[in-house]
Amino acid sequence: MRKRVMTTLAAAATFGMLLGGCANTAAPEGGSSSEAGGSGSAINIPALTSIDTPKDAVLPAGDGKAKCADTTTLAYVGAQTGANAQLGINIFNGVQLAINEHNAANPDCQVQFKKFDTEGDPNKATGPVTQATKEEGIIGVVGLPFSGESKATGNIFEQVKLVHVTPAATNPGLTENGWTTFFRGLGNDAVQGPAAAKFMTEQLKAKKVYIVQDDSEYGIGLGKTTEEGLGDALAGIDKVTQGQKDFSATISKIMNSKADAVFYSGYYAEGAPFDQQLVNKGYTGTFIGPDGLKDDQFIKQAGDASKNAYFTCPCIPGELIPTFAKDYKALAGIDPGTYSIEGYDAATVLLSGIDAGNQDRASLLEWVKTYDKDGLSKHYKWNDKGELQAPTVYGYKVENGKIVPIGAIGE
Repeated sequence: MRKRVMTTLAAAATFGMLLGGCANTAAPEGGSSSEAGGSGSAINIPALTSIDTPKDAVLPAGDGKAKCADTTTLAYVGAQTGANAQLGINIFNGVQLAINEHNAANPDCQVQFKKFDTEGDPNKATGPVTQATKEEGIIGVVGLPFSGESKATGNIFEQVKLVHVTPAATNPGLTENGWTTFFRGLGNDAVQGPAAAKFMTEQLKAKKVYIVQDDSEYGIGLGKTTEEGLGDALAGIDKVTQGQKDFSATISKIMNSKADAVFYSGYYAEGAPFDQQLVNKGYTGTFIGPDGLKDDQFIKQAGDASKNAYFTCPCIPGELIPTFAKDYKALAGIDPGTYSIEGYDAATVLLSGIDAGNQDRASLLEWVKTYDKDGLSKHYKWNDKGELQAPTVYGYKVENGKIVPIGAIGE
């Protein structure tokens, strides 16, 4: 995929010109900075200020001439409630925006939209997915957001040949199950893990990185690919569980390792309190999280501790696409979040298929298999396993209480 990133002169400076790497800071009372388990960051990576979107991007409105039955329905299946619900809410708001724009422009094709809540839980996802597959009017699905629930439900979609495009699930193994109905609308963790490792060691100048992974399909898979990318820079690795509240045992291991960076492979529900507890124990190094942490809920829950945080994500900063950002905020009352633009684009792929006359499950599935067009966020063309070609990974940081993009860090 061609590069689309444009920055101001300040932001165009290479990452190699970072200010002095990881410099020591004043230690907490009662110990040196090395004893505190890290060397505070004096890195200044300028924020990305604009992106160049493709001129020929397919948009939901189409040509306004579409015709379809009034039972034609797309669905979102994924978290609307639960500990990490915001990541799902970001997606279905994007889907809703795309459908609203389509229906406003196409009076003879009013596509219906239904939402099914999985709570992001693999054990609870099979019910909503089964319900969605049994509704004949539903011919395409955007979801599921999380890797664990995607793994648990892929066979259900496959049995009825219902196409589903995930804007968020990144475990590489999901496309190794032989499913013909699963399509990933972003890069997977075989791409994100090495990019994150390179970002930490080369751009953030980390010498010793400690990995902490949760017990989800996502956390385990991403932890492994990041570990492999770090090589000799790996200071240690520890495991936690979803729902865990006390991270003191893991924090002790990190402090003893003298790691100057910590990578948390999991979701914000645990990542935020973990970072807070880590900083409260005197850690002065850098905290890095992947896409599962990249949400304003992380800042809200971690508080001031989040000032040390960076993020990686195979997702484009939708807030830098002015028209999309404006329309999304008018709909949702908030700025676009992680995966909002990917949800919008995924819905657009399905809507454009409906507009082209593919208005049953079989024909819409074939439409997606052969799709080869630009969306707002990237070029959409899948291989025979449902993977996109040449996806890009972006970096983000916390600045003035907000998550801001800092540009492409790998692809």
